Amino acid sequence: MPLTSDDRSDDLLARLRERGIPYALHEHPPVLTVEAMMAACGDIAGAHTKNLFLRDGKKTYFLVTLRHDAGVDLKAFRSVLGARGGLSFASAEALREQLGVESGAVSPLAALNAAPGSVKVFLQDGLLDEARINVHPLVNNRTLTLAPGDLVAALRDDGHEVTPFALPEA
Repeated sequence: MPLTSDDRSDDLLARLRERGIPYALHEHPPVLTVEAMMAACGDIAGAHTKNLFLRDGKKTYFLVTLRHDAGVDLKAFRSVLGARGGLSFASAEALREQLGVESGAVSPLAALNAAPGSVKVFLQDGLLDEARINVHPLVNNRTLTLAPGDLVAALRDDGHEVTPFALPEA
């Protein structure tokens, strides 16, 4: 029987517990947009995030995590990410193939479903200064609150380099 999204989320939570990474889990109705997330989860302590799964003209994939209210200018991101050619949102099919999640459940933790090096992971530098950040644990009906350093450590322990970045000036 194939794993459901909830099974994969439960497996992720077990992996975090095995690594001794503390977190708080919040259950809520499914959310597909930042606006819906803030309506359902805005009272959860910690910095809220949004995630972009992008690809460039050379089919390099980028997973970018930033503050939920940060502006996004794909042209300005090209130089920040080192993208070659145009930068665009990756397809839903690529999202499933590369990260094993559906639209609305993108999270830096989804990189744990990818082969190390196959997706470049970027985290907005200001998030590293927060005591806690909120991300989806591979599903969009749960939010995980954890320390940014623990998130980075979990990704690095699994072979994924995490590159901090500053938002480009508008």
